[in-house]
Amino acid sequence: MLKDVATAICLMLVLEGIMPFLSPSRWRSMVEVIATVDDRKMRRIGLLSMTIGAVALFFIR
Repeated sequence: MLKDVATAICLMLVLEGIMPFLSPSRWRSMVEVIATVDDRKMRRIGLLSMTIGAVALFFIR
């Protein structure tokens, strides 16, 4: 199981690194926009993202 978690973390790092590698200026402007989002909205986005990921993982496995 530890190997699966490590694999997931590595894949997450690869996916998150694609945008700053391909278009650093767009990535920087996107981060500036995200920094202006209030905490409550950011938590909702995070919860939605985790829920979608968990449901997708359930159906994939």
